[in-house]
Amino acid sequence: MRRPLDAGGRPGHASPSPTPAAVPLQFAPPDPSSPAGPFAALSLIVAPAILTNAASLLTMSTSNRLARAVDLARELARELEGTTAGAPDADTDRRLREMAIADRRGLLILRALRAVYAALAGFATATLVSLLGAVFAAELPAGARLALAGVAAVAGVVAVGSIVWAAVLLVRETRLAVATLRERVAVQQARFAPFGNSRTG
Repeated sequence: MRRPLDAGGRPGHASPSPTPAAVPLQFAPPDPSSPAGPFAALSLIVAPAILTNAASLLTMSTSNRLARAVDLARELARELEGTTAGAPDADTDRRLREMAIADRRGLLILRALRAVYAALAGFATATLVSLLGAVFAAELPAGARLALAGVAAVAGVVAVGSIVWAAVLLVRETRLAVATLRERVAVQQARFAPFGNSRTG
């Protein structure tokens, strides 16, 4: 390979080829005016919208559980009204325990319902903010887009945390309900055990 000649005819040194400058990557927000813009905006709000629907269904289910707990407490209160306070028996003690458990169940369900309401508000906020950010991304400055993204992220995190806390409370309430049911089953089995033994004998 021949070296290039300088101005005097002497062989010179080859100059290194210039290195292209690194171009930073830029991510442009979806353009709502483009054909894919509306679909990109919808894709950003699908997850919060689905979670909002799930939180609504959980709200209805939790409200029904609260109504059943209240009905059970009222039934036990009516049964206790016909019992003499000075002479409690085994059935009265059992009803008192079940009434105390029903009260605890009601409080747990109420706390879970508040958490579900908070989750519903968080998911709705995240959906609305994500939709606004996707539609007006081209007109908003970078700081405003970051602020909307932060609000949507915080609302989503709060909503998910509320759903998890509501699930924990509902699991605790379910354990109390199952414990009450097992106690009732044990009482009835002990009550009719002599009849079952006489039939088998």
